[in-house]
Formats: sequence, C-alpha cells, structure tokens
Amino acid sequence: MSFLKKLFVGSLPWATTDEQLNDLFAPFGQVLSAKVLQDRETGRSRGFGFVEMADDAAADEAIAKLNGSDMDGRKIVVNEARPREDR
Repeated sequence: MSFLKKLFVGSLPWATTDEQLNDLFAPFGQVLSAKVLQDRETGRSRGFGFVEMADDAAADEAIAKLNGSDMDGRKIVVNEARPREDR
C-alpha cells in the first residue's frame, strides 16, 4: 500500500490557480490537494505550490513527465517536497 506523496511545483506562471495546478496533475492519478502559495500581504501568487497525490507511482510519473515541461511559456520545476527546515 503506498501513501500520499507531496510534490513541490516551482516556476509557475503568476496567474496559475489551484484548480489549474490540480488539472495539470490529474492525468497522472488522484490529486488529494493542489495549492498555489500566495503572498500574505498582497494575495498574489508566489510562483510555486504543492500538490499531494494519493499514489507514489503516480507522483513519480508526474515528476518524470512534468519536471522541465512548459506551462504558459514557463519551464516548471516538479520534485518531491522536502520537509520545511526551521528558520
């Protein structure tokens, strides 16, 4: 039984929505959550987000196919999210 895998998605176009991020990953398997992070002050996109997928194999395939791919003229970065380090 595989468990959920959290992916980091960077270099997103500024106009990307949570829904678009979800739609980008949906062809690879079940997306549990897709969130584009926003600046607290301005509410504008910070250009990156996180996607949680239900299946390891699906997440690995999404990384393989989407990392370096083009999204609205920007080359996006997709890899496994690393735990946040203490500041």
